[in-house]
Amino acid sequence: MIQLQSLTKTFGERVLLDSVTWQIGDRDRVGLCGPNGAGKTTLLKMLAGFEEPDAGVIQRPNGLTLGYLPQDGLTHRGRTIVDEASQALKPLLDMKAELHTLEDRLADAAVPESEHEAILHRYSDLQDRFRMADGYQMDLKVGSVLNGLGFESTSFHDMAEHLSGGWQMRLALAKLLLSAPDLLLLDEPTNHLDLEARNWLEDYLIGYPHAVIVVSHDRYFLDAVVTRIADLSLKTITDYHTNYSKYLVERDARLERLREAKRRQDEEIERVQAFIDRFRYQATKAAQVQSRIKMLEKVERLDVPPERKRIRFQFPAAVKSGRTVIELKHARQAYGDKVVLKDVNLLIERGDRIALVGHNGAGKSTLMRLLSGAEAPASGERILGHQVVMQYFAQDEATSLEPNLTVYETLASGSPNTMIPAIRNILGGFLFSGDDIYKKAAVLSGGERTRLAVARMLLHPSNTLLLDEPTNHLDIDSKEVLLDALADYGGTLIFVSHDRYFVDRLATKVIDVGHGEAMLYPGGYEAFLWRQKELAVAAAAPVAAVKPAAPSPAPASREAKTPRASAPAAPPPPARDYAAKKRDDAEQRKKDKARKALETRVAELEARVSEAETRIKTLEAQMADGAFYADAARSKAVLDEHQGLMWKVGELLGQWEMLTAELEQNR
Repeated sequence: MIQLQSLTKTFGERVLLDSVTWQIGDRDRVGLCGPNGAGKTTLLKMLAGFEEPDAGVIQRPNGLTLGYLPQDGLTHRGRTIVDEASQALKPLLDMKAELHTLEDRLADAAVPESEHEAILHRYSDLQDRFRMADGYQMDLKVGSVLNGLGFESTSFHDMAEHLSGGWQMRLALAKLLLSAPDLLLLDEPTNHLDLEARNWLEDYLIGYPHAVIVVSHDRYFLDAVVTRIADLSLKTITDYHTNYSKYLVERDARLERLREAKRRQDEEIERVQAFIDRFRYQATKAAQVQSRIKMLEKVERLDVPPERKRIRFQFPAAVKSGRTVIELKHARQAYGDKVVLKDVNLLIERGDRIALVGHNGAGKSTLMRLLSGAEAPASGERILGHQVVMQYFAQDEATSLEPNLTVYETLASGSPNTMIPAIRNILGGFLFSGDDIYKKAAVLSGGERTRLAVARMLLHPSNTLLLDEPTNHLDIDSKEVLLDALADYGGTLIFVSHDRYFVDRLATKVIDVGHGEAMLYPGGYEAFLWRQKELAVAAAAPVAAVKPAAPSPAPASREAKTPRASAPAAPPPPARDYAAKKRDDAEQRKKDKARKALETRVAELEARVSEAETRIKTLEAQMADGAFYADAARSKAVLDEHQGLMWKVGELLGQWEMLTAELEQNR
């Protein structure tokens, strides 16, 4: 589809790409990876045609359509949200407008009869093209994509200019997906998406019919979507035909081989150079010396990236809190007429590791502020437990940095003396190295300020952490530093993150925030999703079960009992011979027997489901006990039984739904 031939790109003296040849095929799913500053965004811009290479060419076939989503900076105004999204289907909108125009002309008596046939031919042709292009599904497509990316149907007719920057980028992504270009270029598309929207986008891109190149710091997203990794480093592109997790293993093995080859090469060069230095001025060795000098000049030196140290960090020790950490009783929070949380009751216990999930605007940050004490509830109460030492990382934490302090001073000020030696390592883990540590906080970019704020949090002792989207603007390596530290953290953890890998690795409980409520679910995010699907199936099944069957003709006796006043009396049914009646009766008995057997099986399944759900409630009561995880062997056995029962209930409900549908058909 697209081929790069001897492509070179530089910025000043810095070479990003050096004579690179690479190609992208139709339906490729490519994750573009590499260290910060390697040139990933620059490459996307060159592929999209917004930047030109310094040398080499990018070959594109005629008629190729491209769609590029930058990290930020796009705004829309002058149209409603749904109208702006529909602009991605402009050819269909133009056809629809022309169809309406032709309909008006056909209905216009002033149009000469002689033109009608030509108008009808054009109308018929246009209508066929519109139908073949799924034009009649256009509104459904637009609504489906907007809903998938988190837009509420009630907001579709709001003006686009009122959207925040993050929602502007969602709208830009919606337009791009609807336009379905042959090559989709996405630079950090998940930056402004919550978990629900990310999950939807993953499914959408997996089924996307054309090629996709994506830059993302969300490793779960990359694992789910891409089948090929393009590693941009060392001024070239190296392909790995696998997902992100396997790419890490293969890349590390390749780098290890490269470093070993570099070590051997350096040893050989050192040996040859030693010979040259030793015999340079001996006439008898002049020819051999010159031969080795020429040999060294021809050697192509291997280029190896600097080995990045794996930074391991532990939070400083803090006193142990009481069993109850935070409790909300009948908490309500509202802003003007908008009620965000209503009658919320939550008990956070020591050792809980809770992820707050829900769509953007559901109230996750509001709940975090109530739990942290940054806001008082409008009604109800917040109770803080014994000896709780809390740190709260807000979404706007980066704005609280002292602008006149340097990066190093920001971490050193207020840190315990025992943590001072760790400052340099932590800064390196969050991409602050060399002279970067002497920069003033005031001159840092938004992403750098967020990284610095996260690094500062790691140095202060606490036994309770509340983190509101700490992974925003962090690259994958920095996330790993934070993730490892939090995985080893011995206190209570409550966090909001839109990074699925981060949530999966840390959360042992989930609070689902939405519609003014906050529901606590035991188990990780995967178990939460599974439980939500099962609840949806269970909620839909009874509706299917009681759905009335299609009406059938009533028996003559009933018709006689409830005659319609205006209807003539129905003629008596024709007499039937005895053999036909016998056959009908036998067939009816057979149906009755089959129906009774189905009813018995349905009743048995309902009893088994009820029994399993009762046991599940008993296990969940045990899992809610603060001391549950103290005995690892016991807790694992209970968790395994709980998971097994959840799967069992799902299977039983599936069988129940099928049998209920069959029973309805046999009535």
